[in-house]
Amino acid sequence: MAAESAAQLSCSCKGIRSCLSCERAGRPGEALAKFQRRKYNFSYHPSSGLAVGDDSSSLSGCTFPFPGVFLSDNFVNEEEETELVNWMDSNEWKPSQSGRKKQDYGPKVNFKKHKLKVERFSGLPCFSHLLIDRMMQHPVLKDFLPVEQCNLDYRPEQGSAIDPHFDDWWLWGERLVSVNLLSETILSMSCDSEDFIQLHHTEMVCNAQSYDPVTGNSESIFNFNGDNTHCTGNDGVEMTSDIGQRPVPYKDVEVAIRMPRRSLIVLYGDARYKWKHGIYRQDINSRRICSTFRELSEEFSHGGKQEALGKELLDIALSFQGVPV
Repeated sequence: MAAESAAQLSCSCKGIRSCLSCERAGRPGEALAKFQRRKYNFSYHPSSGLAVGDDSSSLSGCTFPFPGVFLSDNFVNEEEETELVNWMDSNEWKPSQSGRKKQDYGPKVNFKKHKLKVERFSGLPCFSHLLIDRMMQHPVLKDFLPVEQCNLDYRPEQGSAIDPHFDDWWLWGERLVSVNLLSETILSMSCDSEDFIQLHHTEMVCNAQSYDPVTGNSESIFNFNGDNTHCTGNDGVEMTSDIGQRPVPYKDVEVAIRMPRRSLIVLYGDARYKWKHGIYRQDINSRRICSTFRELSEEFSHGGKQEALGKELLDIALSFQGVPV
């Protein structure tokens, strides 16, 4: 009984969410089943901006443009990673859902009611000043001014994960920026749309190296040519298309984005607003810390209805005097 009580005390899961602590304590819910990874159909290739069918997938050999992702390897070095983690560990980690712990540097927000409070918000942490200056050296982030930072601690012994989800877009703007520390993982992208993706055969792709990560412009860059292209479908039946295309529903496709240790990832455009992102329990193999930075939406930016409040939030955030709330 004592062990079960301790497990329950260390768990902050609500609703259908669960972690290993609450599952071991016998908490009812969907438990492990909902965290079993679906078979990845595609893997994202940063050099081309394409989602490419995995060799083990029934859609092997097929591909489609996947705009809205920017990846930078070795965004921080080993020494900087150690310093960043030590800074974070010197502050309290608060229990969060699905086996995670968190540190929030941002205003208190009620997203359902569209309300926020700034009273306890003291800004981003001092150690993030260097990170943001470095981010802005990338063209895709040249004017990026974050107003919130959330650090999340994932541990395999807790069954840490995060459900596929969209980040709020009432308060938060287009670009979601994350720094991945301590271990690599996989960001799983999924879409609930009933619309169809046009798949192409990988051999038909020309000029893939011209993909522009800033604009996410793929259609004007990728040329798909050829006749009688073969593409194998989910039913195991080889399809032949005279125009080299095979449509499949978005909801049947999942794209795995590998995030190396010490890398930076930016999601924007379709990857922000059309595709949900999540991390499966099975993709956390050792301790992982993620620092996610968010900017303000248009409503809180220059010319927006709440421009004054947005300026107040930004002034506080960029003072870099913050403590977790």
